[in-house]
Amino acid sequence: MNATTTGTGDPALENELLAAVDDAREELTALLATLVRFPSLLGQEAPAQDFLDGLFQGMGLRTLRIPVRPEELAHLPGYSPAVGRWERHDNVVATHRPRTASGRSLILNGHIDVVPVGAEDLWSAPPFEPTIDGDRMYGRGAGDMKAGIAAYITAFRALQRLGYCPAAPVFMQSVVEEECTGNGALACLHHGFRADAAIIPEPFDHTILCAQVGVMWITLEVEGRPAHVLDTAKGINAIEAGFALFQGLRQMVARWNEPASRHAQFAHVHDPIKINLGRIEGGEWTSSVPTRCTLQIRIGSYPGVSAAATREAVDACLRETTCTDPSLQGVHYQVRYAGFQSEGYVADRAHPMMGTLAASHQCVLGTQPQWYASTATTDARVFALYGSIPATCYGPTSSHIHGIDEWVSLSSTVQVAKVLALFMTRWCGVEKR
Repeated sequence: MNATTTGTGDPALENELLAAVDDAREELTALLATLVRFPSLLGQEAPAQDFLDGLFQGMGLRTLRIPVRPEELAHLPGYSPAVGRWERHDNVVATHRPRTASGRSLILNGHIDVVPVGAEDLWSAPPFEPTIDGDRMYGRGAGDMKAGIAAYITAFRALQRLGYCPAAPVFMQSVVEEECTGNGALACLHHGFRADAAIIPEPFDHTILCAQVGVMWITLEVEGRPAHVLDTAKGINAIEAGFALFQGLRQMVARWNEPASRHAQFAHVHDPIKINLGRIEGGEWTSSVPTRCTLQIRIGSYPGVSAAATREAVDACLRETTCTDPSLQGVHYQVRYAGFQSEGYVADRAHPMMGTLAASHQCVLGTQPQWYASTATTDARVFALYGSIPATCYGPTSSHIHGIDEWVSLSSTVQVAKVLALFMTRWCGVEKR
C-alpha cells in the first residue's frame, strides 16, 4: 500500500488492526485496572494524570498539562461556576502530528474524574480495588469512564504496533471536572485544541449519542424561625420549607415532561427531564425547630433552552410556590447557581463523522448502531456548542455508574477499541511511522 492512505482504508490493514486490538486485550484490562486503582475524585486527579502523562510520552507523543483555572475561563461561553479550587488540577493532552497531514483531525476525549463512592460498606469489594468476575470489571470509574480512556489508548497503540500512525493530528485528552462543570473540556478549547471531529467513549452501550439534555446545579438556602418543640407553631421549620420548595420544582419538571412539552429528540423518552435532590443539610438540635436548611438540586432542560432561561424558570417557580403554599409564609430563601450550568445539544446525524462511526461499528459488531438521546450531559456539548466541532459519544456496556458496584464489560471495551481504531484509520487516514 502507499505510504499514506485516507478514506475507507485498506481492508487488509483493517483486519490486521482488529487482530492487533484482540491481541492487546490483556494489556487493555491491565491498563484499565491501573486506572481504576487511582481514586481520582474531584480535586484528587493528579496521580492518575501523572500516570497518563508518562504513558503518553512513552508512546512517543508530546504532552501538555492544562491547569483548570476559573479566572481564565469565567468569561467564556459554556463556563460553569467552579465548585472549588485545587492544586495540580490539570488536564493532560497528548498530541500526535503526522509528517504530512492528509486526513481529518480528531479529538479523543475522556474524563479521569469520578464521583464519590457513596456508602463504601455496601460495595462487594473496595471500590478502588478493581475486581474481575467473568466479563465484568468492578470498581468506581471502571465504566464512567476509565474504560473509554483505556479503549482509545489501546486503539492508537494497535495502529502504532503495525507500523502506522494517523495521517492527521490526533489529540488524546484526559480531562477533569466533567462530573461537575465541564470546565476541563472548556479549558482544552481555550488552549486552542480544535479538530474536525471529537469522540468521547462514554459508557453508552455501543449507541451513538444524537442528543443530550442540559443540566443545572442549584443550591437552595432556606431560612426559617427557631422555636422549642413545645410550641412549634411559633417556629418555621426550614427543612420542611425546603421540601415544600423542592416539590414546587418537581411539579414544574412534571409539566416539562408532559408529551406535548417534550423536545422532538426526547419524544419517545419517559420523563426525559430529571430532577434530583442530591444533598441536604439542616437543623441545629433534635428538639428545636430548624433555622436553616440547604438543598443541592440537579435539574435538566431541553436542547435549545439557554442556561439563563432555565435559571429564570427556576426563580419564577420558587416565587410562585412561596406565594401559593400557605406553609411557606414567612420563609426566606436564597438561590445560588454553581456547578453545572450546561445547555442541551443535538448532534447532526447526517455529518460524515457519524456515518464513519456507524460504519465502523457495523464492521466490528455486525449490526446497525442505535441512536441515543441522553437524559444526562456529557462534554460533547462543549466541543459542539462552543468549539463548532462535530462531537458525539460512543462507548462500552456498563452498569451502576454513580452507584454501588459499578462495572464495565471487558469484551465490550475491546469492541469499542476496535471501533475507535477503525474510525481513526478511516477518518484520519494512515501513514507509515
